[in-house]
Formats: sequence, C-alpha cells, structure tokens
Amino acid sequence: MAAERVTSPKPPDRVWALLRSMVAEQRREVVIGVVFLALSSVSAGAIPQCIRGASDALRASNAGRAAAFAGALAALAAVGVWFRVESRLRIFNAGRQVEFTLRERMLARLHQLGPAFFQRVGPGEVMSRATNDLGQVRLLVGFGLLNLANAAFAYAVNIPLLFLRNPKLAALALLPFPVFTFMTRGFSGSMFSRSRAAQDALGVMSDRVQRVLSGMRVVRAYGLEPSERAAFDADVERSLDANLALARLRGIMFPVLGLGAATASTIVVWIGSERIITDPTTFTVGDILAFQSHLALIAWPTIAFGFLLSILQRGRASVARILEILDAKPDVDDRDALPVAPADLVGAVSVRELSFDIEGRRILDAVSFELPAGGRVAIVGRTGAGKSVLARLLARMLQTPSGAVFLDGHDITQIPLATLRASVGLAQQEPFLFSTTILRNVAFSERDPDAPETRARVLKALDGAQLRSEIEAMPEGVLTIVGERGVQLSGGQKQRVALARALLAGPKVLVLDDPLSAVDTRTEAAILDAIDAAAHGRTLVMVTHRVSAAARCDRIVVLDQGRVAEQGTHAALLAKGGIYARLAERQAIEAELETL
Repeated sequence: MAAERVTSPKPPDRVWALLRSMVAEQRREVVIGVVFLALSSVSAGAIPQCIRGASDALRASNAGRAAAFAGALAALAAVGVWFRVESRLRIFNAGRQVEFTLRERMLARLHQLGPAFFQRVGPGEVMSRATNDLGQVRLLVGFGLLNLANAAFAYAVNIPLLFLRNPKLAALALLPFPVFTFMTRGFSGSMFSRSRAAQDALGVMSDRVQRVLSGMRVVRAYGLEPSERAAFDADVERSLDANLALARLRGIMFPVLGLGAATASTIVVWIGSERIITDPTTFTVGDILAFQSHLALIAWPTIAFGFLLSILQRGRASVARILEILDAKPDVDDRDALPVAPADLVGAVSVRELSFDIEGRRILDAVSFELPAGGRVAIVGRTGAGKSVLARLLARMLQTPSGAVFLDGHDITQIPLATLRASVGLAQQEPFLFSTTILRNVAFSERDPDAPETRARVLKALDGAQLRSEIEAMPEGVLTIVGERGVQLSGGQKQRVALARALLAGPKVLVLDDPLSAVDTRTEAAILDAIDAAAHGRTLVMVTHRVSAAARCDRIVVLDQGRVAEQGTHAALLAKGGIYARLAERQAIEAELETL
C-alpha cells in the first residue's frame, strides 16, 4: 500500500517558487498597486519641502508665500491619501486572492488524499493550516509586499532629497539606519524556527480540540474530563510558550530599529542647530523641519522592517506547512487512466488473484471470483478475514493493484476516478454523517439537495432503507439535524441513512460493507427486502457476517485469513459442511436463544 510522504521543512527555493507563481497570477493588481504606492511616496516626499518653504516664508514674514505652501501641502496630503488607499486596496486584494487560490488548491488536494496522509496529519492540524497558515500567507503577500515596496520608494524619494540639501548632514543622519538594520539580520533564523514552532503548537492544540469534541460522549462515559482538560492545558501551555518566545524576539527587534530612528533624529537636531547658529543664511529651521520629516518618512519603513521580517518568516513557515499538503502524493490517482465513460460500463466485476498488503502484513491473498452484470455476491468471513478491505479495493478507495480487479473488462486502475465513482457506490461499515440535516446527508451526491424533486427522491431512498417512518416521526422530519457525526441518531439509523445515500446515488455496482451490523432482526429483514429492490438491475456486492443476508445472493465467497476458503451457492455451501455451514449453524442457535 502506497503512502503519502509528508516532508518538513520544505526547501526554501520550493517555498519561494510557490509564492512567486502566486504573485505572478495577480500581477495586474500588484503592478497597479505598486504604481499608486510610488505616486503616494512622491507626494509624501514633496510635503517636507512645502514645510521648509512655509517655515522660511513665516521667518521672512511673507504670509502670502506661507499660505501658498500651506495650500500645496494640503493638496499633496489629499492626493497622497487617495494614492495610498488605492495602493492598499490593490495589493491587499491580491493577497486575499492568493489566499483564496491556495485554499482551493488545498481543498482539491485533500479530496484526493487517502488514509495514509490523514494518519499522519490529523483534522485539527489540517484546519490549522487552512486557517492560521493561510492567513499568514495573505499577510505576507499583501502587507509584506506593500511594506517592502513602500520602503523601496520611501528610500528612493527621500534619501536623494536629503543629500541634495546637505550631503554631510544627510550621511550622518542616515548612518544609524543600516547599522541597526544589519543588527536584526541575526534574528532571521531564530524568527523562522520560532514561527514554525508556534504554528506547529497551534496545530497540535487544534487537533486535540477537534478529537475531544467529536468524541465528547466517550469522554463523559469514561469520566475522562479531568485528564483531557489536563492534556489540553498542557497543549495550551506549549502553544503559549512558543508564542511568547516569538513575541520576545519581536519585542527586541522593534526597539533596536526604533533606536536607529531616534539616533538619526538626535544627529539632525544636534548638527543642524549648530549649523543654524554658524551659518543661518544657508541652513534654517525649515531645513531641520524638512530633514526631520524626510527622516520620519524613512524611519517607519525601517522600523516596519522588523515587523516585515516577522511576517516574512511566519509566512515562509506557513507556506512550508501548506506545501506539505499540496505536495502529498495521493494513494489513488488517474495517472494510468484511459478514456472510459460511465456509459461504457454495465457492472460486470472480475477479481483475479487479488493480493494486498498493509504495512508488510498480507491482508488478501490471491482472491478471485467472477460476478456478471446484475449479479449478486456475498463476501462472508470471520472478523479480520479481509472483507472490508476487499470492499474498499473494489471501489478503489485504497490503492488497488493493477491487473487484479476489472469492471466490464477494464482494469479499474485505468478507469478515470470520476467515472469509477459514478459507477461503483460504496456504503461503508462505519457510516460517516455530516453535521447537517438528514435530507442533506442522504442527498450528498446531488447538485441541489434542497430542490423539491431531490426531496422526493430522498424520501423514496429512505423508504428503501426502511427509515422513512422513523424519520417522519421526528419533529423536524428530514430536516432534523443529526449532530456531529450523526450523534443524534442510533447506530442502526446512521447505517440506514448511509444506505439511503448509496441507494440515491444509483450506481451500476453497489458495494455494501456489512449494512446489517447495527440493526435488529426485525429491521434486518426489512432492509434486506429494500436491498433486493434496490439491487434490481444493478450489480450487488454485499460484505456481511449474517447468513440470512448471504442466502439472498446468487453466489457466496467465504474468506478465511485473506484467502478464498469456499465459494458457491447457499445450499451448496451448507451441504459442504465447511466454514460457512458452521457459521450458519452457530447463527441459527443464537437466533433460537434470542427467542427464549
């Protein structure tokens, strides 16, 4: 049995390649947003010059000139606000679109992945990646890209203006910025590892919450609330410690970068004041104000560099975790599929020397049988004989070996999955119900489960599963919410809802994995009658341990330790006196004891 490999961490080039491709898909919005951001930086860079001009005009008692500069300053501020808003709308929307696209790809991949992946990555962990990690990617593409471009334009506009006015003072004032920025480079590796640890801890905590909520009745039944609470508290503590470690690192970076801006401002005031005193004709208070304004426009992008570094590392860690889902290999895929349409299939099943291993243990060994279209076969055997695995292999829910299972002469490994899923329906032994209404659970395969015609078909399917009268006796009828995994229904009711779902889909081959495991004798007879009616005109494979169900089939295959021990009709197997006959005798005795 093949298994998906979840590798961690992903190579950096793989992470950046995915981000580049995502951003490239949104290039139009990004380019327009960057253009608006450039215009915003230009308008913002002109404001300090207006401040300098207004200050010098006031110093010269020229009110008209000062008013003109004030008007220009207001106009530049208004235009700059519009440019800035537009830039954020464009770039932030690009980030949200990237998040949406990645969410779609993750969902599509999760629909393809099989048991091996979900044994490694629990539902809570998947939900953490689909929410928290995707949110970090959105911040990286939106907020991160915007601040990176904003810093580049702020430097490109304001630094030349500083040097044009006073090269020496500009050089001295800018000297602290690269020094303090360089100091933050040492935080990069620690930021990534701590970000990854924080997100992994959140995933573990989410997984525990999901498991406990799903199994709350079991937790209460065994009085495990204190131990589960203690385990959850331990997960919370680990998540808190991981996030506090990340917060402490970020808390060091920002003051370090802020100290650079404060040092630059001190240099301007110190040296600028001395220059005003020694040479008031070439350097004025307006120049100091302009310098301080230009430095403020540079300081925020520089200080934000620490936050950007945090977003960068958290986003990188999130992309690596998302790639673990996108790069996981499905158990079952369409690589060898041939052009087979549902109309080409009528339902003849052929199993030829089928062997299957799970983790090195032989589950099925050279199983063979033939089933014509419209025929019925029962798969019977003791617990652990491999019956349910065989059922899943027939529906290719596991990685069916090539050359072993054929549908109308087509190797099922070469039939497109969409065609196979439409032609072979599987009702599993442990039915899964969604936390929605009975109507939507039964009509899960329908495009419009709320349509009136769909409701009529659902009622007919419930009739076939001998469940309609029980459902209509409920206050909400088919609109009854079944609860988490069908918690509001009994085991037999859940199994019959799953049976109704399989009947409604109307496949050409219907595989029922022990549909009678959770029903009483009276309901069993009714369901068997329903299965007889539903199987008319289609092929039926029934996995069961009940002789009463197997007796209704044309042929019976008895499995023992993964091998075909016996096969034949009900009467022939009884006459043979083998495993099947002993099973029938034991069940007959059990039925007599129940009547006493």
